[in-house]
Amino acid sequence: MKVARILYPVHSLGPGNRLGIWLAGCPRRCPGCSNPELWRTRADQEISLPNLQRLLRPFLARRDLDGVVVTGGDPFFQPDALLQLLGYLNQSLKDILVYTGYTYEELLRLGQSACACLQHIGVLIDGPYREQENDGYVLKGSANQRIYFLRPELQPRYLAYLAEQHHPIQNFTTKEGVISVGIHRRDFADVIQEQAKKKGMILHDRP
Repeated sequence: MKVARILYPVHSLGPGNRLGIWLAGCPRRCPGCSNPELWRTRADQEISLPNLQRLLRPFLARRDLDGVVVTGGDPFFQPDALLQLLGYLNQSLKDILVYTGYTYEELLRLGQSACACLQHIGVLIDGPYREQENDGYVLKGSANQRIYFLRPELQPRYLAYLAEQHHPIQNFTTKEGVISVGIHRRDFADVIQEQAKKKGMILHDRP
């Protein structure tokens, strides 16, 4: 499967300390996407399930781990691999949040693997990102997206998170540079570019 990055702890995409897994590949190419560098897949992102499990095992063993968020790219771009990943994660915990640009109805028609994935997901946020509908929602990128509590017992802690949070953003420093994680405002990229310009820097997305 194609895995772009693994980050911990993520607080800006769901309640608690979360393990963040970004899968690569997305055909949608939504204008204003926060991760356009993950639209394409690269050979160096390929990892076997056993090797991925080896990387994830120490995180899943942590006592302070509260959940997982799987995003991208679009995780359902590779539904067979996603099913394997979710099946493994589901053995350790039930709070698995997944983002997808497909609607829930589209997932039901996408194929057997996509439908089977839903059995392992705790919370699903569906729908393509629409920049013109980004009006400052927590967890959702735009108004058209919907939050499905596929495990109803998770709903109270998510509703509390939605009520308390206001655009939580985290910056992780990695070997590829600084990765900004969270639901960004629609003008976020322009603001960052302007701030960088004032400091004499020019920012580029990795091709």
